[in-house]
Amino acid sequence: MHAYANPTRFLKLAKPLTPWLLFGGIAMVLAACAWGILSTPPERLQGDSVKIIFVHVPMAWLGMAGWTGIAIASISELIWRHPLASHAARAIAVPGALFALLCLVTGSLWGRPAWGTWWVWDGRLTSMLVLFFLYLAYIVLANETSKGAGQGGGQSRIAAIFGVVGIVNLPIIRFSVEWWETQHQGTSISIMGKSTIDALYLWPLLVSATGFSLLFGAIVLMRMRASLAQTKVEARLKRMTAE
Repeated sequence: MHAYANPTRFLKLAKPLTPWLLFGGIAMVLAACAWGILSTPPERLQGDSVKIIFVHVPMAWLGMAGWTGIAIASISELIWRHPLASHAARAIAVPGALFALLCLVTGSLWGRPAWGTWWVWDGRLTSMLVLFFLYLAYIVLANETSKGAGQGGGQSRIAAIFGVVGIVNLPIIRFSVEWWETQHQGTSISIMGKSTIDALYLWPLLVSATGFSLLFGAIVLMRMRASLAQTKVEARLKRMTAE
């Protein structure tokens, strides 16, 4: 990671990588959704409404993965003073919030025919809503601390501390269906490779998740490049006003 701590070196990698991630992700998402929607049969109990899984599940995974990225970047900023860490955390926050919101919206669309209601206050849905609000709070806090960064390093690290503390919500999301009685279905795919999803749904789901992950990465890289460019412009303006 420290090999790319230099912004110039990072930009040399990020600039050509961004379009590959962007267009590759778009192609994979479109192919996976077409594959899943057109080739999979209606589910026995939920019918065609279950096909929203090809969007809803990747949104949930990436909403959680986004905060994991914020926490890792925040730790790098607090402990190792990685020069790109704060840029990375701030770049992740907006797409992370967007994907968390889309998870909630698609979950509601799925819940209406499955449960007969748009929303239930169970552990999984409520903790995911909390994650979305954590993203919003982080975005506001990061913007405020970046404005006052020149007043001292302590103030600039407030957002990083919040990014680390907020990761407490992730295991709550993950294990909520096991800890509390819930209408949300249990875990269908585990990190051990076990799955209760039929292969007809599983493979297009994995392709869709990969495509959305590439899109997420492209958005983060674009936002990091924009953030570095803005920092460079602001530094140049400060030098000009000081002369």
